[in-house]
Amino acid sequence: MGGNGADGTTAGKRPNEQLGSWFVRSGWSKGELARQVNRRARQMGAHHISTDTSRVRRWLDGEQPREPIPRILSELFSERFGSVVAVEDLGLRTAHQSPSVSGVDLPWAGPQTVALLSEFSRSDLMLARRGFLGSSLSLAAGPQLIEPMQRWLVPTPVTEIAPPETAAPDGRRPDKLSEIELNLLESTTAMFRKWDAQCGGGLRRKAVVGQLHEVTDLLQESHPAATAKRLFTCAAELAELAGWMSYDVGLQPTAQKYFVLALHAAKEAGDKPLGSYILSSMSRQMIHLGRPDDALELIHLAQYGSRDCATARTQAMLYAMEARAYANMGQPSKCKRAVRMAEDTFADAGLDGEPEPDWIGFFSEAELNGENSHSYRDLAYVAGRSPTYASLAEPVMERAVELFAKDPDHQRSYALNLIGMATVHLLKREPEQSVALAEKALGVARSIRSERVNNRLRKTVDQAARSYSDVAEVVQLTDSIAQLLPEAAAEAV
Repeated sequence: MGGNGADGTTAGKRPNEQLGSWFVRSGWSKGELARQVNRRARQMGAHHISTDTSRVRRWLDGEQPREPIPRILSELFSERFGSVVAVEDLGLRTAHQSPSVSGVDLPWAGPQTVALLSEFSRSDLMLARRGFLGSSLSLAAGPQLIEPMQRWLVPTPVTEIAPPETAAPDGRRPDKLSEIELNLLESTTAMFRKWDAQCGGGLRRKAVVGQLHEVTDLLQESHPAATAKRLFTCAAELAELAGWMSYDVGLQPTAQKYFVLALHAAKEAGDKPLGSYILSSMSRQMIHLGRPDDALELIHLAQYGSRDCATARTQAMLYAMEARAYANMGQPSKCKRAVRMAEDTFADAGLDGEPEPDWIGFFSEAELNGENSHSYRDLAYVAGRSPTYASLAEPVMERAVELFAKDPDHQRSYALNLIGMATVHLLKREPEQSVALAEKALGVARSIRSERVNNRLRKTVDQAARSYSDVAEVVQLTDSIAQLLPEAAAEAV
């Protein structure tokens, strides 16, 4: 018993108290955890992994499993608790990986950014298995995430991304890409963004990753500075969208990696407003993962970095995300102040006539109301299911639902706000009204591919079932969800 195990080593025969603590809190049995590990291993192509209850017992007794087990356990526990549970939090060791595979502290330089984007997107396309990249990556949080992102603000010298080509007789450098081709690349990115809003991240994720890989191929050639800048902007937008779609289908570590690479590309493009938008996406993910302190740090970094150049609409979006972070931190006065700033700043959107980038077009009056109402709703939960904050959320959420109902281009947002309204009625102890809204959301959810929408709907119905198991409408909806919206099986996305 004191030597090497079949898949790891036993260190001093001391029980792994950290892993044991997470395991007890999870409520899983040893057999259930073993089955989940095996299932995740099969999804990632690691068919040699075959875990049983005795192996789980040995891990709890102190045996250190070999990769990819530590990262699989990290992801399983993170999903179970809705927050980052790092490999180290489980008392496990992970094999050293290169910065391109693990971690977010990457070189802030053009050639390295291009190489990392190319490598990561190629791996994503080749593996094409749900969960593989997520299981081979670890989520970063706290100083491990925030400190590298702060370098976004540090000026870096401009460098060539490839050796300069021979100049034309008139002294101009040749450009291999025409204006028409560049415009087409940019319009294709906008089209992908529209598809995502209409249909969810599960339908076109691989197409976006493929387009990103094509753009990184172009960036490995030499171009005039203006063309290179546009290509880096395109790469940044595509990487952010790939991250957003990965987040939407539940591939959290993969999403974070794309967001980080997108921020690097935005820095190379010199596009601070785009960088602030990418940081807001990272902030939203941290709220989802139960890390509002990290979310707030990222938003403040975005606000500081783009304070002199972001449009009013972008600034309003950042204030709304700041309010979400404060709400989840249980700070009502700061949350309300940020909500007011979002509303006041949004009122100035478009008044100066300055054209706005396509990526901020989603932040409409409907989205503003949706974000602010969710802030009040989150405050209600943090404050112990407070009916006062639920009442604050209700009229704002109603306005969001009303506006999204008229917008066929943002069906996922419509579904999310219907679910949000259903949770507000649960907070107000109105189960019948909650069910009616959840049923509407179910109809929309079945027409799109968004695991985020599906999970929120399942969670809301579970909450209703726990509190109102004697209400016929709740029982009927619970059965409908189980039949029409089963847990997603592993699939390529």
